[in-house]
Amino acid sequence: MTLTSEQTSSLSAAQRLKQIDAMLTQSQPLWRSRSFECEQLPWSDAFPNLAATVWQLSDDSLEQIDACQNNLNEALLPALAADLDAQGLQWPLALLSLSAIGESAKNEAVPESASESPMLLSLEDEPHFSAHIKGRKWQQINAFVAKLPRDNTSVLEWCAGKGHLGRLIAKAHQREVVSLEWQQSLCDAGELFAAKWKLPQTFICADAFAGQSEQLHTEQLAVALHACGDLHVTLLKHASHAGTKQLVISPCCYHLIQAKHYLPLSSVAKASALILSRADLQLPLQQSVIANDKHKAYRLQEMAWRLGFDALQRKVRGCDEYLPVPAIKQSQLNASFEDFCHWAADAKGVSLPLNIDWQEYLLIGEQRQRLTRRIDLVAHLFRALLEQWLLLDRVCFLEEQGYRVKLSEFCSNSITPRNALIHAFK
Repeated sequence: MTLTSEQTSSLSAAQRLKQIDAMLTQSQPLWRSRSFECEQLPWSDAFPNLAATVWQLSDDSLEQIDACQNNLNEALLPALAADLDAQGLQWPLALLSLSAIGESAKNEAVPESASESPMLLSLEDEPHFSAHIKGRKWQQINAFVAKLPRDNTSVLEWCAGKGHLGRLIAKAHQREVVSLEWQQSLCDAGELFAAKWKLPQTFICADAFAGQSEQLHTEQLAVALHACGDLHVTLLKHASHAGTKQLVISPCCYHLIQAKHYLPLSSVAKASALILSRADLQLPLQQSVIANDKHKAYRLQEMAWRLGFDALQRKVRGCDEYLPVPAIKQSQLNASFEDFCHWAADAKGVSLPLNIDWQEYLLIGEQRQRLTRRIDLVAHLFRALLEQWLLLDRVCFLEEQGYRVKLSEFCSNSITPRNALIHAFK
């Protein structure tokens, strides 16, 4: 039976996770392809209507379609549904209309202005207090703190950096904050600011991975805004072991893990047949809402150049496999494609022949860039669904540890696509 989005939202976290897991398992051919390694649509035989649809889309329309889940669904789901019907398959496609927290996806094309962010400080204090914090980051911090429960419970700020988040909590809530950060220089900078503003904020210089469970105790609120991968997972494990009463976290960068593959947390996810690589875990992050036209043009140019070099190195090495090239500076894109290829060849120890038709390989790169963008576009249909799977794994884990858990958003998608908030409490 195919459930509607309304029916899905009424399920328990474990039931939703199982439903999403089944959908992701069935649809793996569409979202697990390594687009840079492909020379044709890898799923075109099984999904011919979808293949025809993506090639009918103009190159200029791809960015706008990709920026919004609703646009993606409108452009691609009719063709996907037709292919599924032809195969006699029934997928719960309503799941693809949900955001990462399981609610109907919103169309957020226009970024919120700073004036629309929560005002937690006086107009007099805010400019001085937020100095040296980029506007969008300051909006995120404000929105996150506005969602925190207001009481006298002490706060542990996990992976604090300079303690910007803890600083605002201490100032706006007038409560004690301990900020845990492993870089001494950042602790020193945070302590100076806390002293300047006479804030009840102290710093502990320690490695979050080195077993900091002694910093966590029962009567405490532990917070983490965009702690990456294993860092926020470590907090969940330590806090649940310590019996910390409340946790509020916003996960980020799921792929930054020490293990080769994702290690599920909950019993439901552990029973899944999915084995997620680090590359798979990057799918939820493949959405940009802040890049300007110039940066987008550079990104497309770099993609074409990398793929053009890839075609060249396959020919030169006589080896039909993708060869990853190191990150480059944006300034290198102001040189020529030939210069880039020589740099990439040197970086990978590839000896290039003298007589190369650079225009030919640039053209191949541009053609493969068009292919790559379309493979990625289809995969992006599932990026919110995969993030919901990852979030629900955390929610179910915390529920298994005796917490009541709320999953929500703390700010607009236009401020940051990583806007999911997990609030666990006992």
